[in-house]
Amino acid sequence: MPSPCIDCLQYANWSEKVFQQMRAGGVDAVHVTITYHETFRETVANIATWNRYFEQFPDLIMHGREATDIRRAQETGRTAIFFGSQNPSCMEDDIGLVEVLHTLGLRFMQLTYNNQSLLATGCYEAEDTGLTRMGRAVVAEMNRVGLVIDMSHSSERSTLEAIEASTRPITITHANPANWHPALRNKSDAVLKSLAESGGMLGFSLYPHHLANGSECSLEDFCAMVARTADLMGVDRLGIGSDLCQDQHDSVVSWMRNGRWTKNTDHGEGSAAMAGFPPQPQWFRDNRDFSNIAEGLADVGMSQSEIDGILGGNWLDFFTDNFAAPAASEPEAGPVFGKRSATA
Repeated sequence: MPSPCIDCLQYANWSEKVFQQMRAGGVDAVHVTITYHETFRETVANIATWNRYFEQFPDLIMHGREATDIRRAQETGRTAIFFGSQNPSCMEDDIGLVEVLHTLGLRFMQLTYNNQSLLATGCYEAEDTGLTRMGRAVVAEMNRVGLVIDMSHSSERSTLEAIEASTRPITITHANPANWHPALRNKSDAVLKSLAESGGMLGFSLYPHHLANGSECSLEDFCAMVARTADLMGVDRLGIGSDLCQDQHDSVVSWMRNGRWTKNTDHGEGSAAMAGFPPQPQWFRDNRDFSNIAEGLADVGMSQSEIDGILGGNWLDFFTDNFAAPAASEPEAGPVFGKRSATA
């Protein structure tokens, strides 16, 4: 079976049109953001909405829970949808909800979305205090159940501490190297090296605020950056997390940035950020354009096996190792209350 095409972050305005474009582009799996600032109950309502999509479009999409679902999607000509949260709001202040959310299908959770959370410091905070006490407890619980830690919107210290504290590899699903474009959301060489050394994954973002020269970023410049990052991290630690926000109304930017935490406008990644979604680069407008990235990577000298890995094979390996709870012989498999009570 050919290597899959996997996008490890999208937040589209979901519709049959988008699902059809996924199939036209040969996209076999997508990690979709199902929640930002929603509470647990609101997140469950969003899952119910996705369940209706799976009912309405069974020939186009399916719910992905395990890595093997990607191969099943390939065999049946569908796209496997994996749920993720861009903020820990969905677990509120209850560590018990981590396992519940995983049972409901959540496979990724960010410890922060730009701001300080109960778990860690976000990338827009002036003071970077790293993981909190609760953050370390939640990291251990996420490791136990097989919920992947995502530090895409987190600060430098928080990210390095999460890598160190986690017994399983973590991910940065959608960001780029800060040495290429110094957005607050992009990551330092120190973070990228530590991520790679721990077995973690970086998903390259195609969101214009994360690209050098924004919407005018060239395919050649993007692919040359990917090749340089492969030299830094190793090509098997790289994938795509496009951060595609297709067909979203501009008002959605306010929900992403402001949530319920402020009455004012958070300008985030620049004074123009709240004006709406910037146009995508012409070479990546939607799910039908992954072939352009493949061609661009070939043009900068990458082999077919390296391209296949970046476009999905590396994510498949990562999903295989990290979506399930550890084997029964491993220490993490014991009851969480028993494990922690000895040191409480």
